[in-house]
Amino acid sequence: MSRRRFASFVDLFLATPAKSALLSVCPLALALAQLLNSYANGFSPTVAVAFAATMVAFAVVATGHHAAEYRLRRLEGGSRPPN
Repeated sequence: MSRRRFASFVDLFLATPAKSALLSVCPLALALAQLLNSYANGFSPTVAVAFAATMVAFAVVATGHHAAEYRLRRLEGGSRPPN
C-alpha cells in the first residue's frame, strides 16, 4: 500500500512565499500584536483573546485551503502531456 505525501508547510512557502506568508504568518503576528497591545494598554483581555482566537482560526482555515489549492495545481500540472 502506497503512502500519500501531502504538501508540507515548507513546500507551500517555497512555491508561493508571499501568499503563504499573508495567509499563515501575518494573521498569527497580528493576533500576537493585539494581545501585547491589550496587555500594554490595559484593555480588556476578553476582546483581545477573542480577536486572537479568530485570527488563529482564520490562519488555520486559510492555510488549509491554500494547501488544497497547491495540491490540486500540482495534480493538474502532472497530468498534462509533455510538449
